[in-house]
Amino acid sequence: MPRPTPPAPARDRIPEALERLGRAAEEIARLLRDLTAYLGLFVLRLGAAIMRPRRLPLTALVHHCQQVGLNAVPIVVLMAFLIGVVLAFQGATQLRRFGADVFVVDLIAISVLRELGVLLTAIIVAGRTASAFTAQLGAMKMREEIDAMRTLAIDPAEALILPRVLALVITLPVLTLLANVAGLAGGALMAWIDLGISPAMFRTRLLESSVDHVTVGMLKAPVFAVVIGLIGCHAGMQVQGSTDSLGRLTSASVVRAIFAVILIDALFSIFYSEVGL
Repeated sequence: MPRPTPPAPARDRIPEALERLGRAAEEIARLLRDLTAYLGLFVLRLGAAIMRPRRLPLTALVHHCQQVGLNAVPIVVLMAFLIGVVLAFQGATQLRRFGADVFVVDLIAISVLRELGVLLTAIIVAGRTASAFTAQLGAMKMREEIDAMRTLAIDPAEALILPRVLALVITLPVLTLLANVAGLAGGALMAWIDLGISPAMFRTRLLESSVDHVTVGMLKAPVFAVVIGLIGCHAGMQVQGSTDSLGRLTSASVVRAIFAVILIDALFSIFYSEVGL
């Protein structure tokens, strides 16, 4: 008669959990190290391009400015306009109970100019641009075009990474400014319709307290741009020779970019709170 197979010994789950935790921490540390190296490489190539402007790939820079900036204007403006409408409507519903309708303007100014304008713009750009950078560089890596560039003495960092990240640094503040204007326009329209706050009154109330909020929000945009660009380019350069690697790293770059944007925004909020802005 066949003997029954003895059950496998129960594995201790605590060492397995600790091992997974250690591997995850090691992967995060390796990612931070690589992103720091890419940041140094970008700054080095940017400094070389400033010293010798002929080395700057101007045609590629203009092309990427159009791709990541101009083509994103409709979705960014529409999103910000709707966010302004929703904020004004919800704020009016709550503040009307206390007779503080006029403070809807302050609510819109703080929410749009300080936080939501730049944050949501950066999230949309991260979803569009980080994935595009990863897919473009990953496809070039799979077709061995980057190895061919090195063979021809062309620096991939100068030809591929520099124009992409620099295009984001140039266009993301512009997109943030357009998002702020659209968000304020949506909030002003809803405040006029729902609360009877005229555009002149809205503008007067807005100008009293919005200068600091604009500065606080706009200072975040270049930092978000550098982080999104470096994450997308780094993931693209890590693609191996399979489509599975390309798809996995494209998804990972979007998740990492959005997570990094939210984390850095939280750090900015803590910093501004400590310095009194």
